[in-house]
Amino acid sequence: MSGDAGTEPVVRVITCETRDSLAAAGRLFDQYRQHYGMPRDNAERTLVWLTEMVESRMLTVLTASVNPSAPVPVGLATAHAVPASLGRGRFWQVRDLYVRPDARRRGVAAALVATVRDAASAAGASRLSLVTEHDNHAALDLYRRLGFVTVEGLTTLSLDLAAPRTLEE
Repeated sequence: MSGDAGTEPVVRVITCETRDSLAAAGRLFDQYRQHYGMPRDNAERTLVWLTEMVESRMLTVLTASVNPSAPVPVGLATAHAVPASLGRGRFWQVRDLYVRPDARRRGVAAALVATVRDAASAAGASRLSLVTEHDNHAALDLYRRLGFVTVEGLTTLSLDLAAPRTLEE
């Protein structure tokens, strides 16, 4: 229900586990990838990948909609559990978060993150983390409003395993 004028729309978040819900998530996932400069992908290939990630429990995939009479997803989040070795537990990480441009500033991203937070908490996670670009000010503002804090003193490093190895290695 979208509410009266001046009220926030009701955001409905679902966990995608069926072929239809994953196909709908796949359409958003492709838009998300294009947002970051990736080429449009084959819908079936995306569906196969998302299905594999969900069935292997490597990712939890969620979508959000704001129109209950036509619940077309307008937002997507993916998350996964990560071992927290020192505490002999686990934490969760938000991997991807995307809201279609025409649906932004309607509470969709916040509802997706809240749903991930609740799922992580219910699974016994000790924390929820995420990574975003340092100049993604809209995302950083949202995450700070939702209670996330910058972790000082850590540096993220990455090794591209697809890159050719150099002689120095």
